[in-house]
Order: sequence, then structure tokens, then C-alpha cells
Amino acid sequence: MKIAGFFCLKYIYMKFLIILLFLIVKLNVFSQEDSNYIDKQYYSTIYENDKLPASFFKDRRIVFRENMPDNSIAFIFAAPIRNRSNDVNFEYHQNPNLYYLSGYEEPNSVLVITKNKIKIDKYKTNEILFVQPRDKSREIWDGRRLGVDGTKLILEISTAINTSQFGKINFNLKKYSSIHIDKPKDNLIDDDVNKEDLFSLLRQFYNKTSKLADEIIDEKQIKYWLANMREIKTNEELILLRRAIDITCLALTESMRFIEPNMKEYESEAVIEYIFKKNGAEYPGFPSILGSGENSCILHYVSNRKTMSGESLIVSDVGAEYHGYTADVTRTLPVDGKFSNEEAIIYNIVLKAQKAGIEQCKVGNRFWDPNIAATTVISQELKKLGIIQKPIDIRKYFMHGTSHYLGLDVHDKGTNGKLRAGSVITVEPGIYIAEGSLCDPKWWNIGIRIEDDILITDNGPENLSEEAPRSIKAIEALMKEGSLFNEE
Repeated sequence: MKIAGFFCLKYIYMKFLIILLFLIVKLNVFSQEDSNYIDKQYYSTIYENDKLPASFFKDRRIVFRENMPDNSIAFIFAAPIRNRSNDVNFEYHQNPNLYYLSGYEEPNSVLVITKNKIKIDKYKTNEILFVQPRDKSREIWDGRRLGVDGTKLILEISTAINTSQFGKINFNLKKYSSIHIDKPKDNLIDDDVNKEDLFSLLRQFYNKTSKLADEIIDEKQIKYWLANMREIKTNEELILLRRAIDITCLALTESMRFIEPNMKEYESEAVIEYIFKKNGAEYPGFPSILGSGENSCILHYVSNRKTMSGESLIVSDVGAEYHGYTADVTRTLPVDGKFSNEEAIIYNIVLKAQKAGIEQCKVGNRFWDPNIAATTVISQELKKLGIIQKPIDIRKYFMHGTSHYLGLDVHDKGTNGKLRAGSVITVEPGIYIAEGSLCDPKWWNIGIRIEDDILITDNGPENLSEEAPRSIKAIEALMKEGSLFNEE
């Protein structure tokens, strides 16, 4: 009976252990599922519900592979961290090409893409994103990192690996017919503390390719593939770009109500950038240009410190960046709310030139056709006024091109070929007559630029920024209205 009792107790004990083990496993599974859920909430941008989805980036990688030749591999490196001063860095901005193909926004990373799914070291894949490892001690200071699990979970990259493994993995590069690279163009600084920084990643890449023939390593083709892709915006991209442009138009419209003589240029800048932030833009897409008086004739003036005179113009060239996509809109305003006779004459020439340029924004036309149209108008009109004597003199007063592509960069990637449906370009003619120019002094210090963001469609050009008034009548009428920012 004692033996039977012993085995009975042992049986009960074993059954208890099995049940306990089962519960532990179940709890672990549930815990893991909960962890995944919590991680997704932890990792994801739960503050935003309109960012580009993982499916967008996956589709972009598919298209990218279609451009790649057989038996090829591509390395796309992150943008470097830029130091502002001492131990303070500028806010980080990802290499738009890497972001466009992955959605990854953190530094010290590299995306590897192959034409076909192959075995790389122990991984059978056609894409690897090397990412910063999770580091709770750094995340307390710098913010949350995706890490390997977050990258797979949120960005749906099939293979994600810590950057510490980049130098250790054997890519067997000798077997490839071509190796394509997109890397920072500037010299990098080695972070002695971080052995997995961008400097180290690039050094490891060069170590891997040092004995390969130079002709199989290409830096040009990858830029063309991505310029060709990024030139045409998907519907998802256009939603974000339209939002950035709408916010910019709101800001410019409010600035028209706000501006008064004796204000500082930076006061107008403050209102504009407040409207950006108030409406969800992360940053200005470029340093805001608010140039009045003589500063209206400086193309990229960004000091914005001058007191605005009532008898002058102010060029407001600004753009909100929304979820990576940047607007670029310019309006020129009379500080006192009324264009003088000379200002109105030059303004209407620029407006006429812009309208001629926009009319050329048609599918199949050359990228430079809007510039030719705008330049022709300005040349003819300035000659009539006696400001220039021959067409070539136009470059004294209109010294930049009329258009550039718009998207993830304010001067976005594009081919400069024939215009295609889905691309967005600016049309921004200008006339800048600086003091001391060889013309009647009554024209001096008149600087005017009018810029709009134009979507190329099969049905003709669509002005995405038309909500910001640009006729003299509409601008003067709006400047008579009061601004909430002027109320005491």
C-alpha cells in the first residue's frame, strides 16, 4: 500500500507539473502576444494615423528591384548625424532615398536589396535592413528606437539585423555582376564611442569591396533609378504633399493679414511657422525666406532680422514639411498693403511670366519649357521698359531657373526629361533689381518672386497652391483684413 501510495502521489505530482508547465507555456504565449501588442503601441507612431503605410515602402522596393539588372546588389546608407555645436546635434533627417524604400527614420543604418531572393550568409532574403539595436540607456535621452523586432513589426521588412552584424556577414560580393551604392557625399566624422556609427558601416563596406574591380561598383545608376521613381508621386504621396501645401497656403494667407510697417521680418516668419506647427507640420521644409526692401533681391536670404519699411516689398518664400513631404510657395507683398506704381508694373510682369510657365506644364513637354516661356515674357517686358537692352541682359535680373521637382526634398529628385503625369514641379519666375543696377533708380530694390506648386496631370496642370492669393487685387484686399495676431 505504501508503494502504491508513493506512485499515486508521484502521479499526482507529475500531473501537477505537466499542468503547471502547460500554464507557463500558455502564459508565455499570451505574454508574447501581449508583448507584441504592447511593442506595436510602443514602437508605432501612435500619435499619427496618416503616415505612409508599410505597404507603400514594400511596393517601392518591388519597383526598385525591377530597375536593377540581373545578379546585382544595392546598398543604401542612412544620412549622417549633423553636429550643430559642441554636444548638440541638428534634428536628424533621414536620407530620403533610404526612407523612400523602407520608412526607417533612424541614423546609423543601411538597407541592402538584391534583385532576387538569395542566400546571404544564413539568411534567404532579397532585403536586409541593418538597424540600431535597442538601447534603453540611450532611449531615455534620445527617444525610442525600433530595433530589429520593431523594424519587422512596423515596417514589415522581411529581414532586419543589428548594425553590429554588418561587418561580420559575408555577402559574397565577388559573385555579383554589379554593386550599387547610395552613400553620403560629405566627409563623415568617426564617433569614437559608437563602433556601429555610419562611419564604421561605410568603412566596413569599403573593406568588403576593396579587392573588387572598380567597374562593378556603381554610384550613378542607383541615383537615376530613384530619381525616376521619386519623380512620379503615388496617390499616397500626393495626399501628404497636398497637406503640406495647404498648410503653407494657410500660413501665407495669414501673413498677408498680419504684416504691417515697422515690424521685423522675423515677426512674419514667426506667424508663418506657428501656422505650420499649429496644423501638424513637423518643420519648415527649408529655412524660411522673409526678405524685405533690399533683401527682396537676395534669393536665399534667411537672416530675417530687418525692420520692414512701409515703402517696400517683402518676398515670403516658405514651405511646410508634413510627414517628410515639403511644400514650396512664394508670395511677394507690399509691406504697407498697397503696391506702388513701379512695384505693380514689375509684379504683373512676373505674374504674366508665371502664367505662361504654368501653361507649359503639360504631359510630354520638356522640363525646361516652363522656364523658356517665363524667361521669354520677362525678357520682352523688361526690354519694353528700358531696363534691359538685349535679351541676354535678363540674367542680371532673373538669375535662376523657373522650376524644380518637389517631394521628399524641396529640390526633389527627378530626371529633367519630359514632363509626366504624377510629377509635381514649381513654377517660380522672378525679377530682382538691386540698388545700383544699370537702370532708372525708380526700379531699385524691387524684388519679386511668385511661386506655385504644379501637379502635372493628363488633363493639364493643377495649381496645388492656388489658395494663397497672387493677384494684386486679391492681395491688397486680404491685407486690409485684420489678423488675430495683431489683436492686443
